[in-house]
Amino acid sequence: MARMSKQSLVAASPTRHVAGTSGRAERDATTQGPSVESHAVGQVVVLGVAGPLSDVVEELDHAIRLALAQGPRGVACDMTRVVEVSAPGALRRLASAGRHPRDWPGVPVAVTCLGRRDGQTLGTNLLGGHLMVTATLPPALSAILQAARPAGVTRRLAPHPTAPRAARDLVSRALVDWRLSQQIPDTCLVISELVTNAMIHAGTDIDVTLAEHRRSVRVAVRDHSHVLPVERHGRSDEHGRGLGIVAELASAWGVLPHSDGGKVVWAVFDAVAPPERVTRRRRLALAANPVRPLR
Repeated sequence: MARMSKQSLVAASPTRHVAGTSGRAERDATTQGPSVESHAVGQVVVLGVAGPLSDVVEELDHAIRLALAQGPRGVACDMTRVVEVSAPGALRRLASAGRHPRDWPGVPVAVTCLGRRDGQTLGTNLLGGHLMVTATLPPALSAILQAARPAGVTRRLAPHPTAPRAARDLVSRALVDWRLSQQIPDTCLVISELVTNAMIHAGTDIDVTLAEHRRSVRVAVRDHSHVLPVERHGRSDEHGRGLGIVAELASAWGVLPHSDGGKVVWAVFDAVAPPERVTRRRRLALAANPVRPLR
């Protein structure tokens, strides 16, 4: 079963912080309430976090998702003004953010300024191990920029019946160039479904992005509609089955809100698909209709 997480489309409001001494910062973080402020350092999104970790971690997770939808070089979470890091369950909830670089290959997510002990605890967690953990922000920025950059192609398509075919052609050419021809059937089927959904239900321009990182392939389709796609279950007709196909074929998929409006639907394909997924792919490919809507 593919991993999937749904996200709210309401963006977290940025909060301006007042600089001061370390003690003052802790008092401000406690009295002003939890907050996350986002700004860019080159191609890296930096999320400044303030408040008790257990209170701010969900807002931080949402802010990471918003940042990923922009297609950054990486995301750095500056925890300088976070307090009560060792509250029960707080680090475990923070570690769950490790699913983002796991499911969004090639875009590192770093966490800084937790302290040596808490940083080590985070790194030993199964999901937390996917996060970069550094003592301060500058090493985090350096590590992100030194990480291997994914290969990628992007194309904007008009909401026209020819869009799914154009997306499949883009995917096929890129995968041949990357010597990943074995990924073409799955990836083309999924990109066709996602573009068709955007064409029919959003009716806006469609941005198609394909990226490769360590032999994993990620497709992302952005439209300008805020309406989330819905997976239909238990239907025997051809309508509403597209997300089911995505879930069957992708190793992970999800929906990200975009800060400029609209959404990004993404899917990741592992380098080697399990045999049962190959069997399902063949069955689904026989029944595939390139112009079938997702819902």
